[in-house]
Amino acid sequence: MNKVYINSISSISPQKTFDNSEFLNEVINHENQVVFAVEPIYKDYIPPAAARRMAKGIKMGVVASKMALKEAELEHVDAIITGTGMGCLRDSEKFLSAIIDNNEQFLTPTSFIQSTHNTVGGQIALELQCKGYNFTYVHGSNSFESALLDAKLQLELNEAQNILVGGVDELGDHTTKLQQLIHLIKNEAITTNTLLKSKTKGSMFGEGASFFVLSNKKQASTYAELVSVKMYNTLPLDEVSGLTTNFLKKNNLTIEDIDIVVLGNNGDIDFDGYFNQLTSTVFNNTQQVCYKHLCGEFNTASPFGIWIASKILKTQSLPDILKLNDKETGSFKNILLYNQYRGENHSFTLLKTC
Repeated sequence: MNKVYINSISSISPQKTFDNSEFLNEVINHENQVVFAVEPIYKDYIPPAAARRMAKGIKMGVVASKMALKEAELEHVDAIITGTGMGCLRDSEKFLSAIIDNNEQFLTPTSFIQSTHNTVGGQIALELQCKGYNFTYVHGSNSFESALLDAKLQLELNEAQNILVGGVDELGDHTTKLQQLIHLIKNEAITTNTLLKSKTKGSMFGEGASFFVLSNKKQASTYAELVSVKMYNTLPLDEVSGLTTNFLKKNNLTIEDIDIVVLGNNGDIDFDGYFNQLTSTVFNNTQQVCYKHLCGEFNTASPFGIWIASKILKTQSLPDILKLNDKETGSFKNILLYNQYRGENHSFTLLKTC
């Protein structure tokens, strides 16, 4: 089977990551329970008249996809595969509010049409005039990994040569209030620098869009090889270490071969134990990296971790803000990413330098 490469990356997040020439040179220290994306100047990518009709999630997705395509020096792709947990949440809230406010009468369909989960993928396809495979996965916090696995299988079997893969989620005011009521979001204001040390329930929530061009052809812009992706719906806490070791063994690697482990710690005292299970045992002597204190928690936060891992492999540098511990590492060759949310939707992703 063909190897699969990450040929370009892009990310719009609560940090200034839309400038791909930098790698967290300037970190924004947020102080809130909810953090919003730092957005590029949309008119540089989308005509203003069109942008006014787009929800924030659509704009982030369209611009991030254009950035990824530009870096890969492509105008067209064979397929577009998107992952999202909540879709275009703001338009969903607008439509539901209109139903209540107007007593279910005289409703305009615009917000409903733009609220569907596949709106982002559809809008990108319209921009590119791509009539190929277009699929959106809505699998909670495994939405992006599902899209990634789909693309990987197609490229390995030579069903496509270049595939645009991304994850998008936006914040909505009403949904955010509901998540605070059920303690998914922290009650107290928290800072970027203190989130991972928090001893309370919930997390800091965020939003963003990250896109990647995957290909079975290596090129000058290639960041990393996508070696393997594995997902589980639920896992007992005491099985995480064993499954991690088995995952690496199936890819002919050992714990010692992993130079960096990228973890999805989000400061939730009830569920960070899954990550602590790895950091205190099998990866005790491995460089540990975290990223959700920079972007917040949301269903497609994990592609921000892929963006970080790809940058580490290509630049062979590791910003201090990402380090959970500090281990001397001469070079970075193999990176393992592990993510889960509230004890469900576990994923392992393995990247290797080219």
